[in-house]
Amino acid sequence: MTKTTHTELARELSEAIAAGKHPVGSLLPTEFELCEAHGLSRYAVRKALDELQELGLISRRKNVGTRVEAVRPAAGFTQSIATVEELAQFGAKHVRVIRSTEQVVADLALAHEIGCEGGTRWLRISSLRMDAPPKARPICLTDVYVDSSFKDIGKLVRKSPETLISSLIEARYGRTISRIRQEIEAILMPAQLSDELQAEAGSPALKVTRRYFDAMGELLEISTSIHPANRFTFSMEMSRSKD
Repeated sequence: MTKTTHTELARELSEAIAAGKHPVGSLLPTEFELCEAHGLSRYAVRKALDELQELGLISRRKNVGTRVEAVRPAAGFTQSIATVEELAQFGAKHVRVIRSTEQVVADLALAHEIGCEGGTRWLRISSLRMDAPPKARPICLTDVYVDSSFKDIGKLVRKSPETLISSLIEARYGRTISRIRQEIEAILMPAQLSDELQAEAGSPALKVTRRYFDAMGELLEISTSIHPANRFTFSMEMSRSKD
């Protein structure tokens, strides 16, 4: 039995619903059965079901069970990520199509956009993230900037498109990512990206910027991703401090 996370369980159930394994009107397995099948606690299973209910895929009633209400959620993509490990699992679930790799020197405009010093050298890797078949539609377009000293990363990315670039840096150079700072900004879809992302130019979009730091606080990687707004929902859970 392979243990999964609540995020993976939510994804697996939503994909099974979309594939018709759980038709609309049918009941999902009980919480106990899901716990046994996936090696999860009841709390984790409930978190997964909460995500599906928020998307409108299921409804839950006491003494009735969990009923499938819809095949597809209102939004095209929900990201519920709480750890570096879950971010890596997300990368493995969505196909990366490499567009280009090139060495760049940050001019003032680029330095301002990604938050680095002007004149610094980076390896830029541009790629399109795609949903897995049968959907196979673009989720986002991403530019990743890595320290130019990581010379082998461009080749490794092409060999392992399913692996996050930060994971490749860790494996090849032993530089562990200990902290990621993320910013989400509402923008309008740039005209030059609209065709590739299959979205109307000027329509609502989201820009997600992540900065990856090692244990010493050194910046190793910066990524910027442009998502059509109707294909990205960010889910975050907050708890009251015990202090």
